[in-house]
Amino acid sequence: MKYKFFKNTEKWYVYYIIFLFLIEAVVKVSLYVFEHDDVNFLFPYYVSGELLLLASLFIKKSNLSYYFYIPVVLLVGYFFIDSKIETNDIKKVVSNIVVICFAGYALLTEIKNNNINNRFILADSLIFLYYAVSVFVFFLLRQMENFSKGEMFLIWNINNILCCFLYISIIYTFLKLKK
Repeated sequence: MKYKFFKNTEKWYVYYIIFLFLIEAVVKVSLYVFEHDDVNFLFPYYVSGELLLLASLFIKKSNLSYYFYIPVVLLVGYFFIDSKIETNDIKKVVSNIVVICFAGYALLTEIKNNNINNRFILADSLIFLYYAVSVFVFFLLRQMENFSKGEMFLIWNINNILCCFLYISIIYTFLKLKK
């Protein structure tokens, strides 16, 4: 609850985790309490929020110009305007590619510094890895009809395991900083 030991840019990791928790909670409440069969109405909020939070995190962390917010905000706006279900995969891929670019740039600038003393380099690395693998998973979605059930479960399990590693790395970093 107390995150005074975080720098201003590091507080965005907290916002990111809270956002992911809220999205998961809304999905569960929609499915089990309100008994919705389809929760695709949440997808634009999920993709847009994730993109906006992570782009803001890496723009602030890398000390990039505020002009980088312009294409990100336009992209987020487009995700809300274009409400076709068929384009959700493309939205997620585009969002992930933008996050990969920002995370990759942040990692390269952190590595370029001689003294790597970034407290969130593990989380940044796993953000980069998770979103890069997710892009490939979404490309594989188009081929899933050619896969067996076992191969589909393997692909989704790899994605879920990476997602768990990402969350664990952020929580581990929080706990390590608290000591």
